[in-house]
Amino acid sequence: MTKPLRLGIAGLGTVGVGVVRIVQRKADLLAARSGRPVTISAVCARNRGTDRGVRLGDYDWQDDPVALAQRDDVDVFVELMGGADGPAKAATEAAIAAGKDVVTANKAMLALHGQALASAAETAGAALRFEAAVAGGIPVVKALTEGLAGNEISRVMGVMNGTCNYILTRMQGAGLPYDEVFKEAAALGYLEADPTLDVGGIDAGHKLALLASIAFGTQVDFANVELEGIQRVEIADIEQAADMGYRIKLLGVAQMTGRGLEQRMSPCLVPADSPLGQLEGGTNMIVLEGDSVGQIVLRGAGAGEGPTASAVMSDVIDLARGTRLSTFGQPASSLARPTPAKSAVPAPYYIRMELQDKPGALAKVATVLGDAGVSIDRMRQYQHDQANAPVLIVTHKTTRKALDTAIAGMGETGVVAGQPVAIRIEEV
Repeated sequence: MTKPLRLGIAGLGTVGVGVVRIVQRKADLLAARSGRPVTISAVCARNRGTDRGVRLGDYDWQDDPVALAQRDDVDVFVELMGGADGPAKAATEAAIAAGKDVVTANKAMLALHGQALASAAETAGAALRFEAAVAGGIPVVKALTEGLAGNEISRVMGVMNGTCNYILTRMQGAGLPYDEVFKEAAALGYLEADPTLDVGGIDAGHKLALLASIAFGTQVDFANVELEGIQRVEIADIEQAADMGYRIKLLGVAQMTGRGLEQRMSPCLVPADSPLGQLEGGTNMIVLEGDSVGQIVLRGAGAGEGPTASAVMSDVIDLARGTRLSTFGQPASSLARPTPAKSAVPAPYYIRMELQDKPGALAKVATVLGDAGVSIDRMRQYQHDQANAPVLIVTHKTTRKALDTAIAGMGETGVVAGQPVAIRIEEV
């Protein structure tokens, strides 16, 4: 009989339980597709007594994930604990040092330590796989490392956080303010324990950094991902964007430019009739652009027990079949250190501000924009019954650097109330 592939699973939260369910319920299918049985030797979690709704009595229990990673009867260490450092990193390093393959869903750990872990795995002759770390059930890592391996990738773009997409589409559909929808998302359990990871763009930024590494053959560089969350997006922005034929998304974009690697995760206006513009609820979408294939759009569930466990099992089955790839699609030693480029590609911008309602205020703002080299495409002042007048400006294509210079200058005019909101209009 063919020797089974034996798993040690660390972390029995939503995803870990989902993996156990798949192994238990689909044993015959897994064996047929991988050519050998897939079994579980031992598991590990914080609380042994929790009722998780799955049968765990057949497996050994380890209180220490490092000990689990080092067991002789574990071929693949499945790390589903989360956290950039601490037990997850220690156990992953221990598994690699023991020559064991690792499958993880831990985007934060890889975004911060991916290069070191990939190098260690390469030296030890172990595989480090992470399909489940990016976009849940969407097989985007496999698409880049395998399906599009013959392409030079020009751009990776997408909605990579379902919670933010839920909040923005709910604001638009129900006409509700951000604070109210945020509370609703929290009550539904959509937010991380630290909600800033979601609404601040950090979670999605981790994912973008991993995809950029694969797409452009560079070392993971999360530190230079430009991050801007959705906290300042107001219902007025959503309504005014809709009037112009756009929708607002927390959009990740990575592209290699003449100045270096541009990576940004920020709110953007996208055409309402585009695939990204039509994306609703908690769904994720990744757009990949290659020189031979053109544009590929991948859409699906970005989180949840089933989709993420499905992604974990795709890596497990590859290992059971004997398919072994470098962590980021090519040897870690060949990954270049990227030169970061901050929003180097020009684009039009949407600017919302409040001006003091007095003669010459608008002219002062227009002068500041012109002095910074930013030209106005259109401008609209809305009716108001307050001291300050809401004003919307859409610029022609400009750089973020020029726009930031202009916004800084607006603060010195004495006619702008508060900080203007600037949102990039992305070509998709």
